[in-house]
Amino acid sequence: MSLPDEPLIEMDGPAETPPGEPIAPRIRGLVASQSFAVLCTQGEGQPYGSLVAYACEDDLTSAVFATSKATRKFRLLCECDHVALLIDNRPEFPDDLMRIEAVTVTGRARLLEDPHGRQAAGDFLAARHPYLRHFVRSDSCGLFRVDIVRFLHVCRFQEVRQWVPTKDT
Repeated sequence: MSLPDEPLIEMDGPAETPPGEPIAPRIRGLVASQSFAVLCTQGEGQPYGSLVAYACEDDLTSAVFATSKATRKFRLLCECDHVALLIDNRPEFPDDLMRIEAVTVTGRARLLEDPHGRQAAGDFLAARHPYLRHFVRSDSCGLFRVDIVRFLHVCRFQEVRQWVPTKDT
């Protein structure tokens, strides 16, 4: 899903890495293997990063996370819905920079306010992160869904590929 104010990035080379290996399975594997992401937001002209536990839909078109309503993160998300999530596997390869992979996920975050959608998202997140079960049901919790626009996948320190998920991927 390409949003008018978030154009696709011009990239050199094909959307595969390495030759013959599609990028989508690599991204899917990385996203599934990691439990946390760095959420990047902005406010008052300043960037802000915070750690979130997330769950991503199998088709990689959306992700959900939770935060307390009494945080700067919540306020910034309500003020500006443009976000990025950084997901990487660096803890798995502390001594081998060439094996580290990362994806920057860009998209739009929206607060889930509908009780049915909120409960479904909370259950989905708690299925992956059971320790969040009570928190996602509390009134102090804000649940956000990120509608994903693109993934920028980096491997071997400098190989960057862009991938745009669709409902049928």
